[in-house]
Amino acid sequence: MNMAETLQFKGLRGQLRRDEPMSRHVSWRCGGTADRFYIPEDAEDLATFLPQLPDDEPLFFVGLGSNLLVRDGGWRGTVVLTHAASHRPRIDAGLIYADAGVASPKVARFAALQDLEGAEFLAGVPGCVGGALAMNAGCYGGETWDIVERVATIDRKGAIVERGRDQFDIGYRHCAPKPAREEWFAAAWFRLESGDGETSRGVMKELLARRTATQPLSLPNAGSVFRNPPKDHAARLIEACGLKGFGRGGARVSEKHANFIVNPKGVARASDIEWLIQHIQRMVYQMKGVVLQTEVRIVGEPT
Repeated sequence: MNMAETLQFKGLRGQLRRDEPMSRHVSWRCGGTADRFYIPEDAEDLATFLPQLPDDEPLFFVGLGSNLLVRDGGWRGTVVLTHAASHRPRIDAGLIYADAGVASPKVARFAALQDLEGAEFLAGVPGCVGGALAMNAGCYGGETWDIVERVATIDRKGAIVERGRDQFDIGYRHCAPKPAREEWFAAAWFRLESGDGETSRGVMKELLARRTATQPLSLPNAGSVFRNPPKDHAARLIEACGLKGFGRGGARVSEKHANFIVNPKGVARASDIEWLIQHIQRMVYQMKGVVLQTEVRIVGEPT
């Protein structure tokens, strides 16, 4: 009997599930199960749950699962789902406050309603605030940490602490606490400039039209698979290697955007996608001499 079956929890208000299929929570629609899966009611409920886990329990936080591949062997530990449709941004002392589970496009739309500008690019980030902070997500010239005033984090003991930008090492598609510490983003405060909501909505409409025209949004995908190398684009390199449309199992490189891997019929295994990622890296290195770094995170156990 594994630990997920023997642990008893007290005082929880959220949903606790066993052997949860991660394919339900990852935008690629594939992957194995999580031993334990918790959907907290709010930050206080999460702070009650976390200290009751064993100190060595593998722990992973998921929002919309848009930048994530969970291997077919699943996650031997606990997954916390931060996203909830009921989460909404709000104004807090002149800043926009959003829990980690708020979808990034909601922040962009809320900012426009408040006649604040600078968050329009978040309309094109297909994940939650927590994930956007963790990887400094961005698109169309904007990055998440460009507009962050401060954040709240939570650790295994359930302690919630506010931290400033200076307590993180921030770069292109990178954010790491300094010094290193095990904690997860719980919320963020965004500082934006006064603007015109109608103009912001126009910018967002244009960005989303560009996304729809250039990315395979109608098919299961995880967004950009690889980071852009310096002064180049991963999609250009992949296409130049003749890999558009190349497939493995039920997965293939998108014909619409070469930096996307799609699961068009929903039958791809995580192992198909991981093999395809590694194949792309091998071919681009052999043919172009460039090492592509993954933007998506790969976790879990192989079968």
